[in-house]
Amino acid sequence: MSRPPELPEAVAVPHKRWRIQWIWIVPVVAVLVGAWLALQAVLSQGPTITISFKTGEGLEAGKTKIKFKDVDIGVVKKVTLSDDYKRVVATAELTRDATDMLVDDTRFWVVRPRIAGGTVSGISTLLSGAFIGMDIGKTKQARRDYTGLEVPPVFASDVPGREFVLKATDLGSVDVGTPVYFRRLQVGQVTSFDLDKDGGGVTLHVFINAPYDRYVNRDSRFWQAGGIDLTLGTDGVQINTQSVVSILVGGLAFETPANSLTLPEVEPKATFPLFATRSDALKQHESIVEMFAFDFRGSVRGLVVGAPVDFRGITVGEVSAIYTRVDPVTKQISIPVEVKLYPERFTSRYATEPKGGRVGENPRTLADFLVERGLRGQLKTGSLLTGQLYIALDFFPDAPKAHVDWSRTPPELPTTPSGLQSLQESLNRIIARVDSLPLEQIGKNAQQTLANTSLLMRNLNTQVVPQAKNALTAAQATLDSANTALQPDSALQQDTSDAVRELARTAASFRALSDYLQRHPEALLRGKTEDAK
Repeated sequence: MSRPPELPEAVAVPHKRWRIQWIWIVPVVAVLVGAWLALQAVLSQGPTITISFKTGEGLEAGKTKIKFKDVDIGVVKKVTLSDDYKRVVATAELTRDATDMLVDDTRFWVVRPRIAGGTVSGISTLLSGAFIGMDIGKTKQARRDYTGLEVPPVFASDVPGREFVLKATDLGSVDVGTPVYFRRLQVGQVTSFDLDKDGGGVTLHVFINAPYDRYVNRDSRFWQAGGIDLTLGTDGVQINTQSVVSILVGGLAFETPANSLTLPEVEPKATFPLFATRSDALKQHESIVEMFAFDFRGSVRGLVVGAPVDFRGITVGEVSAIYTRVDPVTKQISIPVEVKLYPERFTSRYATEPKGGRVGENPRTLADFLVERGLRGQLKTGSLLTGQLYIALDFFPDAPKAHVDWSRTPPELPTTPSGLQSLQESLNRIIARVDSLPLEQIGKNAQQTLANTSLLMRNLNTQVVPQAKNALTAAQATLDSANTALQPDSALQQDTSDAVRELARTAASFRALSDYLQRHPEALLRGKTEDAK
């Protein structure tokens, strides 16, 4: 048996250090760069928000931008429907710098081409496409889900100025963005409007830019300035308008009296009434109002609510309501007209007189005194073209006695018929008297009288006329004899001429004797001497 070969003796070899292969450098660097980029992406990633709209018009995932002051700050990542399928939800990713902008009252809206209130906006989106606009709020509370505005805001939250509230009976031609004018300068715009909850009017919000907002105080008056304000007065035709834009699309205007510009400014969102015309807005508004009524028996056609109550040319009130009433006792129908009277307008406002407030200490005593003196209400025509009526207050001393009916609410003042109504009543009385005359008996008497007259004429023709003819014949003969006697060659004419000549000679002798006696008065005693011959 052979011996196994001897194994070689193990020799200890020192351990060599591991070396990195150059081939691994590139993947390692790539991993490091990717990790760094991922870290940077995570660190630079902004917040994600959701914005809901009624429709998805103009929204496109991955393309629709979110802009603030025309700077891109985000992009829409996803557009989906809400759970109830009533709205569209846009999920957007914003930059990290926009984190502080996402507060509770931040606003978002889709910018599209739009024409409203006489202004055109969003024209640039015709080429670039729609985008979501953003306006930063002023609160500090963070928020991530928003409800987008369907109508873009008229002004940004950082625009200086103040917002005010207007109350109107109807909207007229006003729209969001409608301009607001002050002394024909555009100083603001309408921001929104809503129908009142009770349906009795409209509430408008207007924004007045600084520094013009300081001219709004408690005496400021707002009115509808759209269209053309045409006034026909004693000075002729006057046409007032704010601008061509207000004629086409409407507008609002306000004015503050010059003597009230120094009054303190009102607080933001103060409420003002919105009047229909400038004349309504600037007319005098009284703080003291007394309610009375006039009970008219005739027609009030042409009398409308708002018609003036006039006292000798001065407006002292206006009509507030018109009703009808049936008297349960007499069954007569009357028309009560309620009016607002302004006692302050009866006070002395002449420059030399002290200004007063309410007339007298007791208005009831004053009303009784004036009515006792003949104060009455009367309907008069204010315009022959339109037929509109107004109530005129004046004194009628000859009017029947009357008194104020204080038992009714409001108290009733006495009235007197108008001139036309009085004429109509007089005609009615005349017609009634004519109707009461016995016309049939009068006709019979007239026929009898005519018959008697005819008989008398026949008697005169048969008896009196022949005698009258004989008398006329004798008179004619007498006239012929007188005419013959008065002829120039008649004896009567010759005798008359001789007598006249004798009288003339006699008068000449007396004249000569008178002249002689004036020269020789002694001849009455001595006689006529020879020398005097």
